[in-house]
Amino acid sequence: MIIEYTTPVNVPPSCCPAAVEAHCGSSGRFQRRAGRLHHVLRAAEEDLLQHPDQTREISKKYELSKQNQEGYLRLREDYNNNKDILSLFVLTCYSFNHQIRFNNSHQFNTPFGRDRSSYNQNIEKNLIEFCTALREKDIRLISDDFSKVDLSSLGKYDIVYCDPPYLLSTATYNDGKRGFKDWGLNEENQLLNMLDKLNANQVKFAVSNVLFHKGNTNELLLQWAKNYNINYLNMDYSNCSYQFKEKGAKTVEVLITNY
Repeated sequence: MIIEYTTPVNVPPSCCPAAVEAHCGSSGRFQRRAGRLHHVLRAAEEDLLQHPDQTREISKKYELSKQNQEGYLRLREDYNNNKDILSLFVLTCYSFNHQIRFNNSHQFNTPFGRDRSSYNQNIEKNLIEFCTALREKDIRLISDDFSKVDLSSLGKYDIVYCDPPYLLSTATYNDGKRGFKDWGLNEENQLLNMLDKLNANQVKFAVSNVLFHKGNTNELLLQWAKNYNINYLNMDYSNCSYQFKEKGAKTVEVLITNY
């Protein structure tokens, strides 16, 4: 979760408006903006943020490249023995589709991303810029469930953005296996209830999700969303009704807002 405090025009200084990202992956949406940041991250460690240059040394040590599967497997084995967070980051740079996946023994087991993934100049540039932004701003790192984070201090000048796992799809990070918590109806309800409370407190929110996917419908989300504004991310769907005729063949992504 990311909470960014800004100082817009015509707002009392004591209000200190905040932009909150409740479900963050790369955490890149707010890191380049001005203001005071309070990050509540589910997938970050201070070691990684404080030592970006050491990741290059790990790549050199194992002679990692887009073709060197043996080096990748050696690093993977070493990580599973020592659980070094920097090694995990480098592994994700070279893993298939940059995925983080574990087996039932909580051993990292994502296969090698041959000819696809690598620790490259673009990743390093983004990492350094991200770490620099974190150091320059007031940061708090907390690893916790979104439902346990206190947002009661937010008010009408604040906005919350949520990008949760999608109820209609399953990924390695939300299937409830290999040490990860799953995302089901209970979590979906918790999120929607949280957003309703924010709305009652005049806090603005935006949530990304899908209404239809592979012939399935998120009925819970669909009914809830009727109380708010549905923005279709694919403009071809902008005028479609709730009785979307091609829902069996399409994935319909939306941004739901209360403003």
